[in-house]
Amino acid sequence: MNSWRKDLSLLREPGVGLLFAGRTLNTLGMSFAPVALSFGILGLPGGSASLLSIVLAAESIPLVLFLLVGGALADRLPRQRVIMASQVLASVSYTALASLIALGVANAYALCAAAVLSGVGAAMGFPAFTGLIPQIVAPDRLQTGNALLSFGAAVARIAGVVAGGVVTAVIGGAGGLGVSALMYALTAATAVRLHPRYNTGARDVVPGLVSDMKEGWREFVSREWLWVVVAAWSLLNMCFNAAHAVLGPVIAKERLGGAEPWSWVLAAESVGEVIAVFVAMRWRPRHPLLKPLIITMIAMPAPFTMLGLSAPLWAIIVASAPMGLAFMVFDAMGSFMLGPVGLLIAGPLAAHVGAAPATFGCGVLMFLIAGVALFSRDVRTLEWSEATSGPDRTPELVSTPVEVTVSA
Repeated sequence: MNSWRKDLSLLREPGVGLLFAGRTLNTLGMSFAPVALSFGILGLPGGSASLLSIVLAAESIPLVLFLLVGGALADRLPRQRVIMASQVLASVSYTALASLIALGVANAYALCAAAVLSGVGAAMGFPAFTGLIPQIVAPDRLQTGNALLSFGAAVARIAGVVAGGVVTAVIGGAGGLGVSALMYALTAATAVRLHPRYNTGARDVVPGLVSDMKEGWREFVSREWLWVVVAAWSLLNMCFNAAHAVLGPVIAKERLGGAEPWSWVLAAESVGEVIAVFVAMRWRPRHPLLKPLIITMIAMPAPFTMLGLSAPLWAIIVASAPMGLAFMVFDAMGSFMLGPVGLLIAGPLAAHVGAAPATFGCGVLMFLIAGVALFSRDVRTLEWSEATSGPDRTPELVSTPVEVTVSA
């Protein structure tokens, strides 16, 4: 109990409580949005899987393209101002989307324009939030601060997807998007009062972007296990985005009962992600890629094959929790470059073969992709010492786990 009180006391330190509130509100906004946007667009006159596909891709493409730019801005400008600007942009874009859906406007150009602004805002905000943490939280309490922020975000994610489903079911997608816009506006308000307390030294040397990318590319191609896993997760993300963001909501609208049941599927997935955080803190397998890939090969396709086979809702919900765990085992690899491709092809696939067969096909492809990655000997036999050693690392650092992760 005393340990918990000591950890929570960190929130009373200058700026930390505001940062916690801002990060939590931001996550609430992001969690409301997927259900509200998907079912809002599908509920429009003439709304279809193809229209949803195009709008989500319009949001995702700038998110991928501008993430590097967002990181550069966060390195060169005051991060609290970058956060404020990104949240204002996100709030404006979701207000526009809510207005278009409320008015029944199914114009792809207008919807995509608003979605692009949302993607740019997200790309600006994520690296700024991450970089601001060590500037607000004392160095000796950084681990506790990260844990508290992660816990708040995890709870907000679960609450957001469930509440988003209920709100969307009761008052429609426009209402859910309006709540998202409000959350982003409140996040911007917290950023106004954030002021860095610690100099991390990260801005003393800012390498050139091109030279930095060349160095990263050389490191990337020199390690077979790294490029195999990144390639596999890029393809997995392509299939995941197609099934999760477009095909799943289409099936939920046609067969499961709409936004509220789908939000329970997403909530189960988020619970799995929370469990995965605690598992990752304790679990250190000798081969850090082998067992996680086996888990991924089994758990990740399961809910999508069930969706494609018209399984009952409760079975899909149960299968979604292990999928969330599998996704978080590879926490932030950044293998999302092909995500927009999955979004773009999902709509035409649903139109030509049907949402259920396409979703089942995505599940089968996920199983095969993870299985093919296991053919790499380096992936199967990699040990912690190999994953964490390199030209600039010494054997004393072998206990530091490598982060081989992905963003959804």
